Amino acid sequence: MVRFLIRKLPSLVFVLLASSIVAFALPRLAPGDVAVTLAGADPTAANIAAIRRQLGLDRPLVIQYADWMAGLLQGDLGQSYLLRRSVASLIGDRLGSTVELAALATLLVIAIGTALGVLVGSVRGRWARAGLDLVNSFLVAVPSFVTGLGLILVFGVLNRWLPVSGEVAFLDDPVIGFQFLILPAIALALPPAAVVARLLQAEMLVARNEDYVDLALSKGASGARITIRHVLRNSVGTAVVAVGLQVGNLLAGAVIIEAIFNRNGLGQLAVSSVQTRDFTVLQVLILAVVFVAVICQILTEMILAALDPRITLGA
Repeated sequence: MVRFLIRKLPSLVFVLLASSIVAFALPRLAPGDVAVTLAGADPTAANIAAIRRQLGLDRPLVIQYADWMAGLLQGDLGQSYLLRRSVASLIGDRLGSTVELAALATLLVIAIGTALGVLVGSVRGRWARAGLDLVNSFLVAVPSFVTGLGLILVFGVLNRWLPVSGEVAFLDDPVIGFQFLILPAIALALPPAAVVARLLQAEMLVARNEDYVDLALSKGASGARITIRHVLRNSVGTAVVAVGLQVGNLLAGAVIIEAIFNRNGLGQLAVSSVQTRDFTVLQVLILAVVFVAVICQILTEMILAALDPRITLGA
Protein backbone atom coordinates (compact mmCIF):
# COMPACT_ATOMS: atom_id res chain seq x y z
CA MET A 1 0.00 0.00 0.00
CA VAL A 2 2.86 2.39 0.80
CA ARG A 3 4.38 1.69 -2.60
CA PHE A 4 1.00 2.34 -4.23
CA LEU A 5 0.66 5.71 -2.47
CA ILE A 6 4.20 6.69 -3.45
CA ARG A 7 3.46 5.84 -7.08
CA LYS A 8 0.28 7.92 -6.91
CA LEU A 9 2.03 10.97 -5.46
CA PRO A 10 3.41 12.41 -8.75
CA SER A 11 0.01 12.19 -10.47
CA LEU A 12 -1.65 13.75 -7.41
CA VAL A 13 0.79 16.65 -7.47
CA PHE A 14 0.32 17.12 -11.23
CA VAL A 15 -3.49 17.13 -10.95
CA LEU A 16 -3.44 19.61 -8.07
CA LEU A 17 -0.97 21.87 -9.89
CA ALA A 18 -3.07 21.89 -13.07
CA SER A 19 -6.22 22.42 -11.01
CA SER A 20 -4.64 25.33 -9.16
CA ILE A 21 -4.00 27.08 -12.48
CA VAL A 22 -7.61 26.54 -13.53
CA ALA A 23 -8.91 27.58 -10.09
CA PHE A 24 -6.84 30.76 -10.23
CA ALA A 25 -7.70 31.69 -13.82
CA LEU A 26 -11.36 30.70 -14.00
CA PRO A 27 -12.80 33.28 -11.55
CA ARG A 28 -10.79 36.03 -13.23
CA LEU A 29 -12.27 35.21 -16.64
CA ALA A 30 -15.76 36.11 -15.39
CA PRO A 31 -16.94 39.68 -15.99
CA GLY A 32 -16.76 42.11 -13.11
CA ASP A 33 -14.14 43.46 -10.76
CA VAL A 34 -13.96 43.07 -7.00
CA ALA A 35 -12.42 46.54 -6.79
CA VAL A 36 -15.61 48.03 -8.25
CA THR A 37 -17.65 46.19 -5.62
CA LEU A 38 -15.44 47.48 -2.82
CA ALA A 39 -15.51 51.05 -4.18
CA GLY A 40 -19.24 51.30 -3.56
CA ALA A 41 -21.78 53.35 -5.48
CA ASP A 42 -20.60 55.74 -8.22
CA PRO A 43 -16.88 55.00 -7.87
CA THR A 44 -14.29 57.07 -9.70
CA ALA A 45 -11.56 55.54 -11.79
CA ALA A 46 -8.99 56.80 -9.29
CA ASN A 47 -10.72 55.06 -6.39
CA ILE A 48 -10.93 51.78 -8.31
CA ALA A 49 -7.26 52.01 -9.29
CA ALA A 50 -6.27 52.71 -5.68
CA ILE A 51 -8.19 49.68 -4.42
CA ARG A 52 -6.68 47.45 -7.10
CA ARG A 53 -3.23 48.67 -6.10
CA GLN A 54 -3.97 48.09 -2.41
CA LEU A 55 -5.14 44.52 -3.06
CA GLY A 56 -2.27 43.80 -5.44
CA LEU A 57 -4.59 43.23 -8.38
CA ASP A 58 -2.56 45.58 -10.57
CA ARG A 59 0.36 43.17 -10.58
CA PRO A 60 0.88 40.62 -13.38
CA LEU A 61 -1.24 37.50 -13.03
CA VAL A 62 1.85 35.30 -12.93
CA ILE A 63 3.12 37.16 -9.86
CA GLN A 64 -0.30 36.93 -8.19
CA TYR A 65 -0.45 33.18 -8.87
CA ALA A 66 3.07 32.65 -7.53
CA ASP A 67 2.25 34.54 -4.33
CA TRP A 68 -0.94 32.51 -3.86
CA MET A 69 0.88 29.20 -4.36
CA ALA A 70 3.63 30.26 -1.97
CA GLY A 71 1.00 31.00 0.64
CA LEU A 72 -0.72 27.65 0.09
CA LEU A 73 2.57 25.78 0.56
CA GLN A 74 2.98 27.61 3.88
CA GLY A 75 -0.59 26.86 4.98
CA ASP A 76 -1.90 30.37 4.27
CA LEU A 77 -5.12 30.22 2.22
CA GLY A 78 -5.28 33.99 1.83
CA GLN A 79 -7.73 36.65 2.95
CA SER A 80 -11.18 37.48 1.67
CA TYR A 81 -11.25 40.77 -0.23
CA LEU A 82 -14.71 41.75 0.99
CA LEU A 83 -14.98 40.27 4.47
CA ARG A 84 -11.39 40.97 5.50
CA ARG A 85 -11.20 37.57 7.15
CA SER A 86 -8.90 34.68 6.46
CA VAL A 87 -10.22 32.17 3.96
CA ALA A 88 -9.38 29.38 6.41
CA SER A 89 -11.72 30.82 9.05
CA LEU A 90 -14.53 31.34 6.51
CA ILE A 91 -14.26 27.74 5.35
CA GLY A 92 -13.94 26.47 8.92
CA ASP A 93 -17.17 28.19 9.96
CA ARG A 94 -19.12 26.45 7.17
CA LEU A 95 -17.26 23.17 6.77
CA GLY A 96 -19.31 21.28 9.35
CA SER A 97 -22.60 21.92 7.56
CA THR A 98 -21.31 20.67 4.20
CA VAL A 99 -19.57 17.65 5.76
CA GLU A 100 -22.81 16.61 7.48
CA LEU A 101 -24.75 16.92 4.23
CA ALA A 102 -22.14 15.15 2.10
CA ALA A 103 -21.66 12.33 4.63
CA LEU A 104 -25.37 11.51 4.95
CA ALA A 105 -25.85 11.86 1.18
CA THR A 106 -22.98 9.43 0.56
CA LEU A 107 -24.49 6.89 2.96
CA LEU A 108 -27.84 7.24 1.17
CA VAL A 109 -26.16 6.80 -2.22
CA ILE A 110 -24.59 3.55 -1.03
CA ALA A 111 -27.78 2.26 0.63
CA ILE A 112 -30.29 3.29 -2.06
CA GLY A 113 -28.01 2.50 -4.98
CA THR A 114 -27.11 -0.96 -3.69
CA ALA A 115 -30.70 -1.84 -2.72
CA LEU A 116 -32.18 -0.64 -6.00
CA GLY A 117 -29.42 -2.24 -8.08
CA VAL A 118 -29.79 -5.61 -6.35
CA LEU A 119 -33.58 -5.45 -6.65
CA VAL A 120 -33.55 -4.66 -10.38
CA GLY A 121 -30.74 -7.13 -11.02
CA SER A 122 -32.61 -9.93 -9.22
CA VAL A 123 -36.18 -9.49 -10.43
CA ARG A 124 -37.17 -12.09 -13.01
CA GLY A 125 -40.59 -10.80 -14.00
CA ARG A 126 -40.65 -8.83 -17.24
CA TRP A 127 -43.14 -6.20 -16.11
CA ALA A 128 -41.61 -5.81 -12.67
CA ARG A 129 -38.16 -5.24 -14.16
CA ALA A 130 -39.57 -2.76 -16.67
CA GLY A 131 -41.27 -0.84 -13.88
CA LEU A 132 -38.11 -0.72 -11.78
CA ASP A 133 -36.09 0.34 -14.82
CA LEU A 134 -38.56 3.16 -15.37
CA VAL A 135 -38.21 4.33 -11.76
CA ASN A 136 -34.42 4.16 -12.02
CA SER A 137 -34.38 6.10 -15.30
CA PHE A 138 -36.65 8.74 -13.76
CA LEU A 139 -34.31 9.19 -10.78
CA VAL A 140 -31.31 9.51 -13.10
CA ALA A 141 -33.01 12.09 -15.31
CA VAL A 142 -34.48 14.37 -12.63
CA PRO A 143 -31.94 16.96 -11.37
CA SER A 144 -31.31 17.19 -7.64
CA PHE A 145 -32.75 20.72 -7.38
CA VAL A 146 -36.06 19.53 -8.88
CA THR A 147 -36.14 16.69 -6.37
CA GLY A 148 -35.38 19.17 -3.60
CA LEU A 149 -38.23 21.47 -4.63
CA GLY A 150 -40.59 18.49 -4.76
CA LEU A 151 -39.57 17.37 -1.27
CA ILE A 152 -40.09 20.90 0.05
CA LEU A 153 -43.56 21.00 -1.49
CA VAL A 154 -44.62 17.61 -0.09
CA PHE A 155 -42.96 17.60 3.33
CA GLY A 156 -42.84 21.29 4.13
CA VAL A 157 -45.74 23.02 2.40
CA LEU A 158 -48.57 20.54 1.86
CA ASN A 159 -47.63 18.59 4.98
CA ARG A 160 -45.59 20.30 7.65
CA TRP A 161 -43.73 17.16 8.64
CA LEU A 162 -40.13 18.31 8.34
CA PRO A 163 -38.28 21.65 8.35
CA VAL A 164 -37.26 22.81 4.88
CA SER A 165 -35.12 25.87 5.64
CA GLY A 166 -32.15 26.49 7.91
CA GLU A 167 -30.12 24.00 9.90
CA VAL A 168 -29.16 22.76 13.34
CA ALA A 169 -25.78 21.15 13.84
CA PHE A 170 -26.13 17.38 14.14
CA LEU A 171 -23.64 17.21 17.03
CA ASP A 172 -25.52 19.90 18.97
CA ASP A 173 -28.91 18.12 18.72
CA PRO A 174 -28.88 14.84 16.74
CA VAL A 175 -32.68 14.52 16.53
CA ILE A 176 -33.44 18.07 15.38
CA GLY A 177 -30.28 18.17 13.28
CA PHE A 178 -31.32 15.00 11.44
CA GLN A 179 -34.75 16.49 10.72
CA PHE A 180 -33.12 19.49 9.07
CA LEU A 181 -30.62 17.27 7.25
CA ILE A 182 -32.65 14.40 5.82
CA LEU A 183 -34.52 16.23 3.04
CA PRO A 184 -31.49 17.96 1.46
CA ALA A 185 -29.50 14.72 1.79
CA ILE A 186 -32.20 12.74 -0.04
CA ALA A 187 -32.46 15.37 -2.77
CA LEU A 188 -28.69 15.32 -3.20
CA ALA A 189 -28.37 11.52 -3.10
CA LEU A 190 -31.15 10.27 -5.39
CA PRO A 191 -29.61 11.00 -8.83
CA PRO A 192 -26.15 9.55 -7.96
CA ALA A 193 -27.82 6.57 -6.25
CA ALA A 194 -29.76 5.83 -9.43
CA VAL A 195 -26.51 5.88 -11.42
CA VAL A 196 -24.91 3.45 -8.96
CA ALA A 197 -27.99 1.21 -9.18
CA ARG A 198 -27.88 1.21 -12.99
CA LEU A 199 -24.22 0.17 -13.11
CA LEU A 200 -24.67 -2.45 -10.39
CA GLN A 201 -27.72 -3.87 -12.16
CA ALA A 202 -25.82 -4.21 -15.45
CA GLU A 203 -22.90 -5.93 -13.74
CA MET A 204 -25.21 -8.34 -11.88
CA LEU A 205 -26.98 -9.32 -15.09
CA VAL A 206 -23.59 -10.18 -16.61
CA ALA A 207 -22.53 -12.12 -13.50
CA ARG A 208 -25.69 -14.24 -13.58
CA ASN A 209 -24.56 -15.74 -16.89
CA GLU A 210 -21.23 -16.92 -15.49
CA ASP A 211 -20.41 -20.60 -15.00
CA TYR A 212 -20.10 -20.36 -11.22
CA VAL A 213 -23.76 -19.33 -11.00
CA ASP A 214 -24.80 -22.40 -13.00
CA LEU A 215 -22.62 -24.53 -10.72
CA ALA A 216 -24.28 -23.09 -7.64
CA LEU A 217 -27.73 -23.75 -9.14
CA SER A 218 -26.77 -27.36 -9.89
CA LYS A 219 -25.79 -27.80 -6.26
CA GLY A 220 -29.25 -26.66 -5.15
CA ALA A 221 -28.29 -23.23 -3.74
CA SER A 222 -31.21 -20.90 -3.10
CA GLY A 223 -31.80 -17.80 -5.17
CA ALA A 224 -31.01 -15.48 -2.27
CA ARG A 225 -27.75 -17.30 -1.54
CA ILE A 226 -26.71 -17.11 -5.18
CA THR A 227 -27.55 -13.41 -5.35
CA ILE A 228 -25.68 -12.44 -2.19
CA ARG A 229 -22.72 -14.80 -2.12
CA HIS A 230 -21.99 -15.16 -5.83
CA VAL A 231 -23.60 -12.48 -7.99
CA LEU A 232 -23.45 -9.44 -5.68
CA ARG A 233 -20.05 -10.35 -4.31
CA ASN A 234 -18.57 -10.37 -7.82
CA SER A 235 -20.42 -7.20 -8.85
CA VAL A 236 -19.83 -4.96 -5.84
CA GLY A 237 -16.61 -3.60 -7.32
CA THR A 238 -18.64 -1.70 -9.89
CA ALA A 239 -20.71 -0.11 -7.13
CA VAL A 240 -17.57 0.95 -5.26
CA VAL A 241 -16.13 2.60 -8.37
CA ALA A 242 -19.47 4.25 -9.14
CA VAL A 243 -19.74 5.71 -5.62
CA GLY A 244 -16.22 7.08 -5.89
CA LEU A 245 -17.03 8.71 -9.22
CA GLN A 246 -20.20 10.29 -7.83
CA VAL A 247 -18.38 12.17 -5.05
CA GLY A 248 -17.69 15.04 -7.44
CA ASN A 249 -21.37 15.20 -8.37
CA LEU A 250 -22.32 15.30 -4.69
CA LEU A 251 -19.99 18.22 -4.01
CA ALA A 252 -21.21 20.09 -7.09
CA GLY A 253 -24.86 19.40 -6.26
CA ALA A 254 -24.36 20.58 -2.68
CA VAL A 255 -23.97 24.16 -3.97
CA ILE A 256 -27.53 24.18 -5.33
CA ILE A 257 -29.06 22.09 -2.55
CA GLU A 258 -27.64 24.33 0.17
CA ALA A 259 -29.11 27.34 -1.58
CA ILE A 260 -32.55 25.71 -1.90
CA PHE A 261 -32.68 24.58 1.73
CA ASN A 262 -30.92 27.72 3.03
CA ARG A 263 -28.02 25.86 4.64
CA ASN A 264 -24.98 27.91 5.59
CA GLY A 265 -22.38 25.63 4.06
CA LEU A 266 -19.52 25.85 1.60
CA GLY A 267 -21.99 25.90 -1.29
CA GLN A 268 -23.52 29.13 -0.03
CA LEU A 269 -20.02 30.52 0.47
CA ALA A 270 -19.13 29.65 -3.14
CA VAL A 271 -22.30 31.33 -4.47
CA SER A 272 -21.68 34.52 -2.50
CA SER A 273 -18.03 34.54 -3.61
CA VAL A 274 -19.09 34.34 -7.26
CA GLN A 275 -21.62 37.13 -6.83
CA THR A 276 -19.12 39.45 -5.13
CA ARG A 277 -16.10 38.41 -7.25
CA ASP A 278 -14.23 37.34 -4.12
CA PHE A 279 -11.52 35.44 -6.02
CA THR A 280 -9.41 34.42 -3.04
CA VAL A 281 -12.25 32.43 -1.50
CA LEU A 282 -13.53 30.91 -4.73
CA GLN A 283 -10.17 29.65 -5.97
CA VAL A 284 -9.50 27.84 -2.69
CA LEU A 285 -12.94 26.19 -2.79
CA ILE A 286 -12.39 24.98 -6.37
CA LEU A 287 -9.02 23.51 -5.49
CA ALA A 288 -10.43 21.88 -2.35
CA VAL A 289 -13.18 20.15 -4.34
CA VAL A 290 -10.59 18.74 -6.77
CA PHE A 291 -8.42 17.57 -3.88
CA VAL A 292 -11.32 15.76 -2.19
CA ALA A 293 -12.34 14.11 -5.48
CA VAL A 294 -8.79 12.86 -6.11
CA ILE A 295 -8.46 11.50 -2.58
CA CYS A 296 -11.79 9.70 -2.97
CA GLN A 297 -10.56 8.10 -6.19
CA ILE A 298 -7.45 6.80 -4.43
CA LEU A 299 -9.54 5.46 -1.55
CA THR A 300 -11.84 3.79 -4.09
CA GLU A 301 -8.91 1.90 -5.60
CA MET A 302 -7.75 0.80 -2.15
CA ILE A 303 -11.23 -0.40 -1.14
CA LEU A 304 -11.67 -2.21 -4.44
CA ALA A 305 -8.36 -4.04 -3.96
CA ALA A 306 -9.38 -5.01 -0.42
CA LEU A 307 -12.73 -6.42 -1.62
CA ASP A 308 -11.38 -8.29 -4.64
CA PRO A 309 -8.16 -10.27 -4.14
CA ARG A 310 -7.76 -10.52 -7.93
CA ILE A 311 -6.99 -6.80 -8.07
CA THR A 312 -3.51 -5.58 -7.19
CA LEU A 313 -2.95 -1.98 -6.19
CA GLY A 314 -1.24 -0.05 -8.96
CA ALA A 315 -1.65 -2.86 -11.49
